[in-house]
Amino acid sequence: MSEQKIVALLPMKANSERVKGKNFRDFCGKPLFQWILDSLLAVDEIDQIVINTDARAILAENGLTETDRIVIRDRKPEICGNHVSMNLVLQDDVENIDADIYLMTHTTNPLLSSKTIKLALDEYNQVLSEAKGDSLFSVNKIQTRFYRKDCSPVNHDPQNLIPTQNLEPWFEENSNLYLFTKDSFSKTNARIGANPKMMVTPAFESTDIDTPDDWDMAVIAAKYFMEKK
Repeated sequence: MSEQKIVALLPMKANSERVKGKNFRDFCGKPLFQWILDSLLAVDEIDQIVINTDARAILAENGLTETDRIVIRDRKPEICGNHVSMNLVLQDDVENIDADIYLMTHTTNPLLSSKTIKLALDEYNQVLSEAKGDSLFSVNKIQTRFYRKDCSPVNHDPQNLIPTQNLEPWFEENSNLYLFTKDSFSKTNARIGANPKMMVTPAFESTDIDTPDDWDMAVIAAKYFMEKK
């Protein structure tokens, strides 16, 4: 364990709109939530993993109960539901669980590795020590040609094509990883602070399962990953 207290926040709800019961559905041999949980548990620097949930009974059915590192918090009724901002759920955890650093991720990020999580912690600690930012979030780096709905180009000149690798990179928030402190959260009431930094995560790991198509693609990636290992 590190000298800092690092707490991972892993919110988990019983129901989901687009992929029913996805958090507890079998994903390549184990419940979806278990994939990211195993990655978090493999990071020694993380002192506690806090699961804010309305599904304690379902977790128990899947063999997950509290341990010395896993804390299960029953989600308050007023912050339950599909249309409640995730920042309100995180606020409840931050107000009730002390930590020097909070790391937030999702059950829907099954391919995020412990190695990438450790790298993110190292990068965030450097950001804090050099006073270069107050929070960090993960992104996908994209260099491709974009168009608006009316077919007008956004980031390139169709009459002067240059290689896509020479286009200005754009960065997409991929919802895989957020790092922040109690102070940075208080300034914005959000997991992304007032002076955030971005970290590009490996494309292979950056799956975020929101739709049935996402699920199918993640299964293919996970099977490839397991065969490769």
